[in-house]
Amino acid sequence: MTTPSANHNLLSGPPPTLLPAAPAVAEALASGAAPETVAARFPAASLGWAVLAEDALRAGQPVAAYAYARTGYHRGLDQLRRSGWKGHGPVPWSHEPNRGFLRALAALSRAAAEIGDEEEATRCRQFLADSDPVAVGETGLA
Repeated sequence: MTTPSANHNLLSGPPPTLLPAAPAVAEALASGAAPETVAARFPAASLGWAVLAEDALRAGQPVAAYAYARTGYHRGLDQLRRSGWKGHGPVPWSHEPNRGFLRALAALSRAAAEIGDEEEATRCRQFLADSDPVAVGETGLA
């Protein structure tokens, strides 16, 4: 019979998933590149799609926001899976590269609510809270 080490918590869940850094994406946005240009140049990165979705929400275009956010969400799921995520577990807001995915997820929740898809809005909000409760407040869904 093996004994767990003193540092092993039997009740702990999976370790946090930390996406790889994408400095070129953040640098492009910080330098003033249009979000459309960033999303087209780096389509696998959730951050460009999240910014497009947030901009569309501010512009009163919830259908466009939904489409942009859904793209960022799915591209983020692809990255999470490649990083070892098994469909659950923490995706911490404190890790900067995770924020594109988390922002896309929050924007998807808001856009879904605006088009009347309350089931999707609720599911996305819960997914965000399950990923990191801090992200709910940081993205304005609190």
